[in-house]
Amino acid sequence: MACSPEPASEWKGTASISRVAAMSSSPSAQADYVRVNDLRFNVKLEDGVRWPTNGSVLSQPVLLTLSLPHDLRRAAQDDDIQKTLDYDALSTRLMSELDSGTSSFPSLEALLDYISDSCFRMHQLEEIHLRGKKIKAVLNAEAVGIERHRTRDGLLVYPDRYFIEGLHCSTIVGINPSEREVKQGVRFHISMYRSRISSVPVDFRQLTQKLTEAVEASSFLTLEALASHVARTVLSACSPTCDRVVIRAAKPNALLHAESSEVEITRTLADYGGSGSSTSRAKHAVEGTTLASGHRPLSQLLRQVSPDLFTKSDGMHTAAIALGSNLGDRFANIELALRLLETPEVLRDEYDLLDDPRISIIDTSFMYETAPMYVTDQPSFINCAALIETDIMPQRLLAVLKKIEKVVGRVPSIRNGPRAVDLDILTFDSEVIDTRAQDARADLSNLEGQLVVPHPRIAERAFVLRPLADMIPNYVLPRSGKSIRQLLADLTASAPKDEPPMYRVIPFPKYPNQVNTDSTPPASGTMTLPTVPPTSKYWRYLSSPGDRSSKSARTKTYIMATLNVTPDSFSDGSQHNGLPAALSYVNSSVEAGMDILDIGGYSTRPGAAYVSPEEESARVVPVITAIRSLNADSPQGPSAETAAHARDALISVDTFRHEVAQAAVLAGANCINDVYAFAGPDYPLTQSSAEHFLKMREIARELAVPVILMHSRGDAGKNKDYSAYSYASDSPVLEGVRVELGERIEAAVKGRGGLRRWLVIVDPGVGFSKTLEGNLDVLRSGAEIVTEKEGNPLAGYPQLIGTSRKSFLGSILEKRDEDGTYEGRKTEPRERGWATAAAVSGAVQQGATAVRVHDVMEMGDVVRVADALWK
Repeated sequence: MACSPEPASEWKGTASISRVAAMSSSPSAQADYVRVNDLRFNVKLEDGVRWPTNGSVLSQPVLLTLSLPHDLRRAAQDDDIQKTLDYDALSTRLMSELDSGTSSFPSLEALLDYISDSCFRMHQLEEIHLRGKKIKAVLNAEAVGIERHRTRDGLLVYPDRYFIEGLHCSTIVGINPSEREVKQGVRFHISMYRSRISSVPVDFRQLTQKLTEAVEASSFLTLEALASHVARTVLSACSPTCDRVVIRAAKPNALLHAESSEVEITRTLADYGGSGSSTSRAKHAVEGTTLASGHRPLSQLLRQVSPDLFTKSDGMHTAAIALGSNLGDRFANIELALRLLETPEVLRDEYDLLDDPRISIIDTSFMYETAPMYVTDQPSFINCAALIETDIMPQRLLAVLKKIEKVVGRVPSIRNGPRAVDLDILTFDSEVIDTRAQDARADLSNLEGQLVVPHPRIAERAFVLRPLADMIPNYVLPRSGKSIRQLLADLTASAPKDEPPMYRVIPFPKYPNQVNTDSTPPASGTMTLPTVPPTSKYWRYLSSPGDRSSKSARTKTYIMATLNVTPDSFSDGSQHNGLPAALSYVNSSVEAGMDILDIGGYSTRPGAAYVSPEEESARVVPVITAIRSLNADSPQGPSAETAAHARDALISVDTFRHEVAQAAVLAGANCINDVYAFAGPDYPLTQSSAEHFLKMREIARELAVPVILMHSRGDAGKNKDYSAYSYASDSPVLEGVRVELGERIEAAVKGRGGLRRWLVIVDPGVGFSKTLEGNLDVLRSGAEIVTEKEGNPLAGYPQLIGTSRKSFLGSILEKRDEDGTYEGRKTEPRERGWATAAAVSGAVQQGATAVRVHDVMEMGDVVRVADALWK
């Protein structure tokens, strides 16, 4: 990509070979553009103007250039304006939205996000190129800004370029005697590149001040050395989000008969002995995801296999819908409401819908259990939100929501009182809507039967802001001028210390699915409702170990017992592959306090024998069936109490095959545990991997079961190189898990037909494709994998850690101490109980939601003590 900041070269970047291949069949592969150059408007930006303003937000001029890829051949051939893009209407609408002075944005990044969304709404584009330039933002530079190339679904086309134009400084530089005595002016053009999407803004005022101080305090003989000094300063100040910098340094007064002398350099942190090379990260950044060298991203493969799942259709609007329930089977109520929302045609006969509205759920939030607000003498609520695309307008959408409420079972009650389900429109595109009369808008006492968007109480409700922040944290709420993230931060900062905690929850459905009239309301008339399983149990957890809004915010670590009904598993092969032995293990694990049982019929140890899907099902399904019908009839059988607990125990099926997963769940399993995170065992990923992924996602979505998605790279003993992520500030392995597993999770949750976010549990894959030190990094800093930081695709997900008896523990025990006091010893898997205890304790300390173990009684003691210490 060209690195000169002049407009003539900014839009002529050369795509990498991988990008050209990806674009070959897309609309942006041809070279036609409609462009609006330097559209000038004044807008309020919270990141400031030249002078600090004590917190007030002032309008400042911004120059916007839009470059819209569009096939212009038909317009040119027919000389027909209808076959091109109306750049006048586009610029006029943007001016009316942005130059009014009523809206403010937290940063230039947020402004460009808003503009992108507006352009995609107005035109059927798959890609947009933007350049936003602030010309009065800093004192000692001509302009600062951002150049951004994005697709409709928010993915990168090229790395984002942040630039500083015409930074003027004075310093000692040169070899002539006069140059060593008097400071001279030097002009810099600086480009900084981000190969990953990050919502962390660049503070241009602070950065230019730091650069000015660094330059004016320096004294170099050569302009080359000065440029290198500036590059290092920029990289240090912007690490780790900045991959590389291009510095042009010029001395305007050095040559008598030329405008200036100049050097241009490109540098990364690796050039200065930093935390590894980021060149490979930039090289292999495709569609916003950094992957190990040479590997095609899953997102790219999925778009080849099924592009319709991830492409916004023409004429569709985006709306955020809030859902809440505190009566009956709260989780089933919400799932039924969502399925009705996705299939509103089932409401047509009873509610006289004249045509079929198009509604697709494209994202969901986490699910929260919250104390009731306003009217506190009622059961706790389950709250969540969904992001939808629809072709119907807000008032008709509201009518559909009210019909869904009635079908699910809502009956009139006191305002803010109990309800089977409640659905509200929170946002609709970026529109402001109020159906009340103009003279009736003074307060919020008359909202019944009216539509006000954005929802007027968003800013005061954490149970609304948190779900929205899970999906659209940078959405700027119209009229407020603040992003969802900022509104949540403001509300959290002002919350009382004794406020009841908000827990995230994971509901497990009950299978085999028997008719449950309490949780699924009867159909009215001839209406056939979507099938929704009733709820068996639910888990709750805090989003991070430090997320404790009150002293009462405590959670337990859930214990997953491991039952391998295989002849060749690494630890307990052949021990439990007979039904009596399997049931004996189940009973003892139930008595020891297990929370869920993980049953596997296919060993994933390196070199394990191939097992057909039919054979795998034949191993696990009879065990599940036997557990669900367990009784205490035989003298040697379990007690009645144990048998009852075992029959109702949560069961997870450990499989990567959709046929096995479906059969196991229908037989009575409540969860799917997939060591390949839906993509199958092939590595690198192939088109077959994408097809496998979509089938697994479809089955899990249909069954509405939680899924545990693990990070792995094919064979557990291979593919341990994480050097592509050496730019990470904590650990390349941690970053590799965040990026690679994060891409799978994003693909599983987002787009049409995606899983509910609240049904996904992540497993960083201890012992899979990681060195000894890599496994230890995961255990030492496991909380960093799901930390609530901007740009982390795994932020906030519950985490399962499995370390039980694994070979990396044996490697540690086999090591000899440096002083020779301990010679080390070889151990069999069953001899690693104490080592497992240490690892489990570390996982609890890092905030794991669940741990997977073999010895439930012993590890249960470890977990309970560790919980008392750290949770």
